[in-house]
Amino acid sequence: MFQFIDPVYLVIAILLMAVVLFVTEKLRMDLVALLVLVALALTGLVTPAQALSGFSSPAVVTVWAMFIISGGLSVTGVAQILGRQIMRLAGEGEARLIVVIMSIAGIMSAVMNNVGVAAMLLPVVINIARQTKRPASKLLMPLALGSLLGGLTTLIGTPPNILVSDALRDYGLRPFGLFDFTPIGLAIMLTGIAFVAFIGRHLLPNRDPVQEVTGNGDHSLRGAYEISERLSTLLVTADSPLIGQSLAASRLGSALRLNVVAISRRGQTILAPRPDMIVAAGDKLVVQGRLEPLHEIQEGQFLTAGEDLAALTEQARQAIGLAELELSEKGDLVGQTLYQMEMRRRFRVNVVAIQRNGRLQQANLQDTRLQAGDKLLLQGEHDRLDALAAKNWGNWQPLDDTAVAQKYGIERQFNGLRIPAESLLVGRSLRDSRLGDAFGLAVLAVIRGGETHLVPEPTIQLEADDILLVWGTDANLNTLRGLQRLELLEQTPLTTETMQSDEVGLGEIVLSPQTTLEGKTLRQLHFREKYGLSVLAIWRQGRPYRSDLRDMALRFGDAILLYGRRDKLRVLASEPDFLVLTEPVQTTLRHKKAPLAVGILILILLPVLFSLLPISIMAVVGATLMILLRCLTMEEAYRYIEWPAVFLIAGMLPLGIAMEQTGAASLIANGVIAAVGGLGPHAIIFGIYLITAVATQIIPTAALVVLMAPIAFNTATDLSISPFPLMMTVAIAASASFSSPVSHPANVMIMGPGGYRFMDYMRVGLPLTFIVLILTVILVPIVWPF
Repeated sequence: MFQFIDPVYLVIAILLMAVVLFVTEKLRMDLVALLVLVALALTGLVTPAQALSGFSSPAVVTVWAMFIISGGLSVTGVAQILGRQIMRLAGEGEARLIVVIMSIAGIMSAVMNNVGVAAMLLPVVINIARQTKRPASKLLMPLALGSLLGGLTTLIGTPPNILVSDALRDYGLRPFGLFDFTPIGLAIMLTGIAFVAFIGRHLLPNRDPVQEVTGNGDHSLRGAYEISERLSTLLVTADSPLIGQSLAASRLGSALRLNVVAISRRGQTILAPRPDMIVAAGDKLVVQGRLEPLHEIQEGQFLTAGEDLAALTEQARQAIGLAELELSEKGDLVGQTLYQMEMRRRFRVNVVAIQRNGRLQQANLQDTRLQAGDKLLLQGEHDRLDALAAKNWGNWQPLDDTAVAQKYGIERQFNGLRIPAESLLVGRSLRDSRLGDAFGLAVLAVIRGGETHLVPEPTIQLEADDILLVWGTDANLNTLRGLQRLELLEQTPLTTETMQSDEVGLGEIVLSPQTTLEGKTLRQLHFREKYGLSVLAIWRQGRPYRSDLRDMALRFGDAILLYGRRDKLRVLASEPDFLVLTEPVQTTLRHKKAPLAVGILILILLPVLFSLLPISIMAVVGATLMILLRCLTMEEAYRYIEWPAVFLIAGMLPLGIAMEQTGAASLIANGVIAAVGGLGPHAIIFGIYLITAVATQIIPTAALVVLMAPIAFNTATDLSISPFPLMMTVAIAASASFSSPVSHPANVMIMGPGGYRFMDYMRVGLPLTFIVLILTVILVPIVWPF
């Protein structure tokens, strides 16, 4: 199909496109790898069998099997058992702590996935930081670096080692053995530990969001998250329309973005009240969040009422109808939320109430997951309602005002509201105004300059002096009035310390390496409804976020501050998508199985050590035994496999084949030789390392090894030297992911809990990368002569 294009340039074009997609992150890395596989097959650069060979590659099999073995060591508590020894061995000296933490992480990473090691030791190190009253930022980066350095010491320590060894086998050479990496890797690890303990630690920031957030002894929450500065008390007056409403119906969260962390009632304090708790006269609501939205509403800078729109009201009554939709099990709405379905934007109708099992819901409708049998009260123009009736989502019934009042107890009321010039609504679209989501007010018309826009588009921009014709129930309007009458008290009866008790407390979580939730919002996850916990703040890239959290997409590396009942926190700890950093609520591990898990690991390594069986076979044996002997379940085994990494390797391996077959690898190798070949083999090692180490900051390490292995081999062949030193250099350099938070998952994982910024990685990572470079140039030729 592409015979008119030189295969070499075609392969290079595919390679460059893959690099661009990796760097820009427009697509997931595993999807990019699959696109590479498809492109190679369709262009005929590899045969169909070669295109799919990555999925049966011994390297890929070894990688996923080792993920399961690491999972077995994790759930049996091997890491925690070792972690408890850190304090006993390390004492309280910072340098000694760093040496012990990095050594333990390095030893574990020699036989486990280094991301898993960082995840398991993360809570342990944070608890050590609290007990020793040291900033977590001084200990967490050493943890990540220790896990990365430890991966260099054995064949199974990190996927790049496995891939390089498998590449040697493909070239008909002896693959690297289990401990062939140890002499150089161990020297690098020990030197790296010494550098961080005595020099690098002084380059680390003195930040500690974890300790400041969770509190310990004299330490409070006023630090990185500034929670204490955001605590306020609102008084519910005796005549407040909020009396008798639940906290959820009061719309303090949806309208004002405030978390109610406690209620002071008749001298008693109720911590972490439930959303269905009823508001009473005289309640003092302790809230967390910004008060600007409350001030804007109370100072008349939001909407002013009292417009007489009798003629337009009658016109709206005639043009806009009501209908009831009872959802059937086969309807598209079942299992969705109104927010996900975008009912207003797509269909130009308002859902003003939901009746479920005889109970009426008028608040927080956008985030309610719909069920079969739900009755939706819809409002919109008659032709729009007729269009929905044809979709066969369930039983459809038009209603008039009398029927609505009888079935739902709702009186249809029209009100005219003017937008003042100083209102925060000016310049916002109708959708962004959140009048429906926040207050349950359906905007039926916008009057501007004498023109009436009936059932306006959600994208219409609101302007000063616009008059809005809104439909709202007494409850909706009373809620708005009730929020306007809340009184702000000068003193708050709680501090960030007294917010906690034996039953209620703060907890901190990060997304686990196995998470499926990256990119999703708290609203999409129904986080509050599912877990019964409030999200008070999210720490991201060196700063806390405390506003509009439910629509913020979660990222790997975020630290999330939670507040609620401790039993709810313990339930969350059992979820595979989260890693809980607060030790008292971490999930229960199977400590009785720990000796068995260690025994399985030793059992599979012995045949590999004596070259009786390949590591790919023994890794599958070990993974199988972990499940058979119930160190972990089959479901847990699947969760511990990092499927993106598996598909990344399997999809990129055919590119290495294509580079070899077309001569592209030889062409690039000739360029390397032309640049530094005249300076001798040591310069070649320097060049190979430098190219690989720089590229690993932007390209996934597994993909990079697949690309660099054929280049290193062809370079060695053209220079008539042994390929082993160059292949070893590729493996070492690919694991030198020290200088960027995005270069390795272990670096990303510690970013939120440690409060790190991008430059923090550069300050420590660049010198360490240079040290590893010098050691590689010196030691590799000694251990693996040219």
